[in-house]
Amino acid sequence: MKLLEGKVALITGAARGIGKAIAEKYAEQGANIAFTDLVIDQDALQIKKELEAYGVKVMAISSNAASFEEAHNAVEEVVKEFGKLDILVNNAGITKDGLIMRMSEQQWDMVININLKSAFNYVHAVTPVMMRQRSGAIINMSSVVGVGGNAGQANYSASKAGMIGLTKSIAQELGSRGIRSNAVAPGFIITEMTGKLSDEVRKQWAEKIPLRRGGTPEDVANVCLFLASDLSSYVTGQVISTCGGMKM
Repeated sequence: MKLLEGKVALITGAARGIGKAIAEKYAEQGANIAFTDLVIDQDALQIKKELEAYGVKVMAISSNAASFEEAHNAVEEVVKEFGKLDILVNNAGITKDGLIMRMSEQQWDMVININLKSAFNYVHAVTPVMMRQRSGAIINMSSVVGVGGNAGQANYSASKAGMIGLTKSIAQELGSRGIRSNAVAPGFIITEMTGKLSDEVRKQWAEKIPLRRGGTPEDVANVCLFLASDLSSYVTGQVISTCGGMKM
């Protein structure tokens, strides 16, 4: 039997990179998938088609994760379609890097809203559903820079540190209802965004990592599969670094 057979998963920001890899891994393991992106374009529809090839049901939802109302509407759509919601992955996120002395208020607000407020929006929306079910797994995508900070990323680091605080708090609040909450903290992951870096910069990053390589989206997806499945039924309130041993 597949690890997520019969489960329903909602993944935010899943049209590319890590979010897409998680959606693929969950579909492969039998979960019906709902994924969101700001706009459901031809690329997103192609991803929907690829996920359906695993023999599962798939919903693609246009949603601004930073909008409280749109997040609640998206959850309502999922529950109406599938009748339940077992797994939430808060993956939507952006970067707007810059030194703190030069960072604009807009840069700060945009990253905090999209990265952190969006997670609150979706957790707030799924909590009543999961409480009625007396079960659920919430996975928040943090980062190693949320653990150790990073120069030039004060806004991103703060948002990802906030994800950890949110994760631990809701684990304590909702654990008695059978709802688990964990965070994943990826390190240097080779995605479309990091792929734009020069070979020299990527080499410098690899030299800081004990495993001597950047991670892949699938490396992160494998950890998210563990946290979504019954294999982690006694794991909650934790932060699992997926970073090849890198320390910030």
